[in-house]
Amino acid sequence: MTTATTYGARDHARAQDGTVVETMPTIPAANWPEPPEGVAAEQLVWAETVAGGGYTHKVLARGTELRLTDLRGDACAHVLVYNADAPWERLNVADTVKVQWNAYMKPAMGLLSDQARVLATIVTDESGHHDALCGTSTVSGNAERYGDGSPQGGSPAGLGLFTLAAAKHGLEPRDIPPSISLFQGVRVQDSGVLTFTGSAGAGKSVVLRAEMPVIVLIANVPHPIDPRPAYTVTPLQVLAWRAQPTTPDSPEWNASPEGRRAFENTADYLTARGIA
Repeated sequence: MTTATTYGARDHARAQDGTVVETMPTIPAANWPEPPEGVAAEQLVWAETVAGGGYTHKVLARGTELRLTDLRGDACAHVLVYNADAPWERLNVADTVKVQWNAYMKPAMGLLSDQARVLATIVTDESGHHDALCGTSTVSGNAERYGDGSPQGGSPAGLGLFTLAAAKHGLEPRDIPPSISLFQGVRVQDSGVLTFTGSAGAGKSVVLRAEMPVIVLIANVPHPIDPRPAYTVTPLQVLAWRAQPTTPDSPEWNASPEGRRAFENTADYLTARGIA
């Protein structure tokens, strides 16, 4: 089949209909062949495999649970979260760490905005290898390390991919704050030196819960202090489904006094807007 003519290109494109492509989203998500245990297919709202060096994004309703899975052991999910109704309110990594007295992300921790509200909560974590200190890679940094950092090149940088994803939601480069990184760990030594601890292995998952309507941006690129000389990153599975937000009876709500206050701030904001 030739694509040298408009008609040939059309016929070629239509011939791909129904073809399963590993790194394309499944639409509708209910067609995903293996929903998570306990989740009905019709609950799925997002099902996608993000290639290494790729990105994705989605607006999620309050209460949606988002599962990220490191399929082969070398994914690195750089994540940003925004208030979908007022995206000037966005993930503040410094406050997330400072307010909750912990630089290492774990279950029941909230991803906080600078308004002291919870954008999302870490519900479960099979990995434990994450980072809230270094942010993502830059175009110039990747160009120096790998020879290219452009989004269309062979070694895209997280910041460039975030810029593309953010633009799909009317956001500009100035709207991109520091991000968190999942599945590739960093630890701080007593001397203050940052040590890269790498991955916990293939098949590990993290589940986040949206505590208000949110925009989620994800870039799957190597961690900026990954010492390996090659651009090493493998596919990331993204699944999300309709669920329920955290309530005062949930363990996440009461995991710490600071977290409880952030949840109370969030409930106050949502109640005033008629969302909760």
